Amino acid sequence: MFRELPIGLTPPDWLVRNLRPQPAPVNWAAVARAAVAMALPLAIGFAAGEPALGALASMGALNGVIGDTADAYRMRVITIAVPQLTGAVGVILGQLVFGQGWYAVLVVTGVALVSGMISTIGAVASVSGLLLLLNCVVGAGLPLPHPWWLAPLLMTGGGLLVLALALLAWPLRAGVPERASVANAYRRVADLLDDTSDEDRYIGARFDVTRALNQAYDLILGHRARHHGRSEELTRLLAQLNAITPVVEAAPAVHLTGRPLPPEVPRAVRELADAVETGDTSALRLPKLPLALTETERAVDHALRHTAEVVTSPSVDPRGVDERTVALHVRIARAARDAVLSAGSWRYGLRLAVCIGIAQALVSLVPVPRSYWVALTITFVLKPDFGSVFSRALLRALGTVVGLAIAAAVLAEVPIGWWDVPVMVLLAPLVPALTPRGYGFQTAAITPVILLLSDILNHQGTGLLLPRLLDSLMGCGIALVAGYLLWPESWHTRVGDRLADAVEDTAAYVGTAFGTDTDPVRRTRMRRRLYRDLSTIRTEFQRALTEPPPTGRRAAAWWPLVVAVERIVDATTAARVRVHHGAPPPSSAEVRQVVRQLGELAEGVREADILTAFPTHLTGPAGSVLEPVRQEVAAARAIATPH
Repeated sequence: MFRELPIGLTPPDWLVRNLRPQPAPVNWAAVARAAVAMALPLAIGFAAGEPALGALASMGALNGVIGDTADAYRMRVITIAVPQLTGAVGVILGQLVFGQGWYAVLVVTGVALVSGMISTIGAVASVSGLLLLLNCVVGAGLPLPHPWWLAPLLMTGGGLLVLALALLAWPLRAGVPERASVANAYRRVADLLDDTSDEDRYIGARFDVTRALNQAYDLILGHRARHHGRSEELTRLLAQLNAITPVVEAAPAVHLTGRPLPPEVPRAVRELADAVETGDTSALRLPKLPLALTETERAVDHALRHTAEVVTSPSVDPRGVDERTVALHVRIARAARDAVLSAGSWRYGLRLAVCIGIAQALVSLVPVPRSYWVALTITFVLKPDFGSVFSRALLRALGTVVGLAIAAAVLAEVPIGWWDVPVMVLLAPLVPALTPRGYGFQTAAITPVILLLSDILNHQGTGLLLPRLLDSLMGCGIALVAGYLLWPESWHTRVGDRLADAVEDTAAYVGTAFGTDTDPVRRTRMRRRLYRDLSTIRTEFQRALTEPPPTGRRAAAWWPLVVAVERIVDATTAARVRVHHGAPPPSSAEVRQVVRQLGELAEGVREADILTAFPTHLTGPAGSVLEPVRQEVAAARAIATPH
């Protein structure tokens, strides 16, 4: 029988959330690539009598493994190759100031500013900024082999080896990941239809649908922007992805009825998903659908039949696929301009630069052996898109301790030489296998790998362990004090303005859904953008919940409002679907009233620091399709009106 801990010894919720592993499947292909890409350079180095050069190439392969996260082959070229190029620039800049004292401090601090700013642009830019700073710190802190181009060449070559292995199956599996992403969106929609009558499961399923649709659209539209043309295969997949939109829009209307759908409906969506994934629609046979009687049932029936028609169509007219794409060079120029002009980008860049500058100055004054590890720790902990700084500092410290325990056994028992190759074959796969579980697990996996490679370069054995632990603790301490505690924004949830923007966009969506603008494509774009923004806000709130008090407690207090805004968008979509399928439209006065109330709600959210209840009563015809919307707006205002 298990004993319950005394109340005083029960760990706080925010700590439990940080330490709980995230459920994630193992990407066995990435695991195999990591083993080969990181062990092969070591084997070649030992065979050539230059183990240090092989270790540098393996370090580059580790960078490639960290960026090996994309499913689609076209995306892997970008997500792995581009960061390797910025990493090479970082190594070169670091080597130029190696041993140069305060010049090195200034250059590395400047690189930290640039790295932080470009890291705010997007996922690929984030990894690129990470490797730019990491490799600059390594180049400035380690004596690398000459000539100057050898180290960046070896490290870039190691990363490109990961890319080459990742692209081996492209000729045989071209288009498979793209079809799988669209099919996954269909299956998440089927799960949503299964859960329409269950309030708790419906909210989670809707979040999963938004995430799956975002991933599929980002994947396909990103390809179209790079190709700057109309690939027949991608056009067809985009049409199939657009075709599921009416089904997604009908789901909130079904949810409001409180009645479950016949099982034939979600089963039909799964049949369509299988056809999309295989690309073979000739044998598709949908189950017989029940007779539609109500407005909501007609909406689901019409949407499902439209989706089946698009999926089974032998050809797609590209003129009917309305989705705007922008050429890649234009998107890069816009992203760079936005980063330069963004206050948030400068704020994060300065935050990272201050911490790196303190670390570099500290190790220049205090004799710390191979002190580049301090700055490396700060670089990982202060990533803006990787979650809470406090949580990452905590998990970094814990993960380092576990990783050092593994490294101690390896360095004590395995002599430098050929035995390092099979050890690397065992250790390297842990990086892609454990990274999805959480940052602490990733740190525990990466630490013994880096220490094994460092030992090949420096021949210090177990003498590396204590300095690395001290360096990591110093880096975590600097990040916590100079990158977290001293910044006022660390003590707020920092999502009030974003949530207020989402409420204002919801007001615009209500006005568009029932106004004179009858463009369905515009409405669909607005709804999808709203759900995407709300998904991002939900993720940011969940990260804030891992912060210690008072930040985590404040985030928990705001959480019901996030759910309330999502429910308003759902109710608006459901009302629009009902009108489209026969329900009487609301009057313009009703629409203006709801829009006005949402505007006041947005203003209240923007001004409130602490949320207190304030009842709001909205009136209107009892049988109006906007009645559920009014109820949700009133509920949200009761949560969000400032005292």
